[in-house]
Amino acid sequence: MTADLTTATGTAAGGWTDRPTTPEGWLERARQVATTLAADAVERDRALAVPTAEVQLLKDSGLVTLLGPVEHGGGGQDWTTALRVIRAVSAGDGSIGQLLGYHLLWFWAARLVGTPEQIAAVEEQATKEKWFFGGAVNPRDADLVITEDGDDIVFRGEKSFSTGGRISDVTVLEGVLEGTDQHVFAIVPTDQPAIRFKGDWDTLGQRLTESGGVVIDGVRTPWASAAGYVRTDAGWEFQPRVYNTLNVPLIQIIFANIYLGIAEGALATAATYTREKTRPWPYTPDLKETATQEFYILETYGDLRSKLWAAEALAERAATLIEAINAHADTVTPEERGEAEVVIAAAKQVAIDTGLEIGTRVYDVTGARATASSVGLDIFWRNIRTHSLHDPVAHKRAEVGRYALLGELPEPTWYT
Repeated sequence: MTADLTTATGTAAGGWTDRPTTPEGWLERARQVATTLAADAVERDRALAVPTAEVQLLKDSGLVTLLGPVEHGGGGQDWTTALRVIRAVSAGDGSIGQLLGYHLLWFWAARLVGTPEQIAAVEEQATKEKWFFGGAVNPRDADLVITEDGDDIVFRGEKSFSTGGRISDVTVLEGVLEGTDQHVFAIVPTDQPAIRFKGDWDTLGQRLTESGGVVIDGVRTPWASAAGYVRTDAGWEFQPRVYNTLNVPLIQIIFANIYLGIAEGALATAATYTREKTRPWPYTPDLKETATQEFYILETYGDLRSKLWAAEALAERAATLIEAINAHADTVTPEERGEAEVVIAAAKQVAIDTGLEIGTRVYDVTGARATASSVGLDIFWRNIRTHSLHDPVAHKRAEVGRYALLGELPEPTWYT
C-alpha cells in the first residue's frame, strides 16, 4: 500500500515552499503534517506498509531539520519546541511521531558525545542533505563487537530492535571495542551490504516504525568518525564534549510526549465520532436529543481532558529542566541530571497512565458501533500499550519513590 499523503487543503506532500521561523510556526507545520497523517493512519497501520512516503513528508515539511543550524537551512529550534512538535505529529500517527522523535534524538546525539569538530560536520551535512536517522542501539541485546583495522573500526553483531530501519539514510551504531570496556558510537550510511534488516517488525502497535531486527556484518568506518574519540600519542581516546549520559533523559521525555500526542489523537477522534455518530440512550427517564447532551458523556470528556492537560503540564515542566541543562551542558552536574531524570520519570509514568486510560475509556463515550474496524479507535491504545513496554514503568515509579522518600537520585544507566 502506498500512502496518499495530502494535506487537508489538498496540497501535495512537498508543497511547502517556506520554512517556519518561530516556534509557533513550526508547531503549526507539525499540526499540518499530523492532519495529513491522520487521514489514512488506520489503513496504513493495517497494511503494515514501509513508511517511505511518511518519512518523505517529514523531510518535505522541514521537520527533520527542526534542530539543525539556521545557516545550513535548519530550523534552529530548541527542545521545548521539538517535544511539542513530536507530540503534535504523534496525535496524527503515533508511529511517525516515534520515528521523528528518535530521529531528532540521534540528530542531537553528536552534541552530547562528539567533539566540536564532529558536531559541526555532522549537523551541517545532516541538515543540508536532510538525513533521516535510524539507530541500532538496543542495550538489552549484546553489544556489537568492534575490531580495529588500521585507521578503521569494524562493527559486527545483531540487534533485535532498530527503529528507523530501512527508511533511514544513516544509522547510529554502538558497540564495545574488542578486549576493552570502551563504548563507541558512530554514524554510518544505512544503504550498504554490511547492514541487513530482517523486516520482522509485526507488533500490536507502533507498526510503522521499522523497528525490527538488524544484522551488522562488517560495517567499516574511520576511527575519526567515532563520536568523541580523538587521536593522541597513546592512540584513540574518548574525549566527549559534554556529560555523555544526557541522551537517556532526553529519550525518556521524548517517549512521554509520544504517548501524550497519541492520547490527544484518541480524544480528538473520539470527540468527532461522538458529535457526529453517537446516539443518545433512549431507555432512561432523562431523555436527551443528542449524545452530546448526555451527562455521563460530558463528565467523561471533562475528566479525560483535565487529566491530559495535567499530564502535558508535567511534561512541559520536564522540558524546562532539559533546557536548563542544555544552557550549560558542558558543566552540568550529576545532581542536575538526576533531578531532571526524576521529573522526567514522573512525566513518563503519568503520560502512560493517562494515555492508556483515554485509549480505553473513549469507547464509553462513543458506543458499541465505534468498535468497528473501520473506525480505528483501537490504534491509539495499541500504540501506547506497545511502546510503553519499552522499559517497565514500575521502575520509573520506584525512581520517583526513592527520591520522594529517601532523597536518592537515580544513577545513570541505559534506561535512567
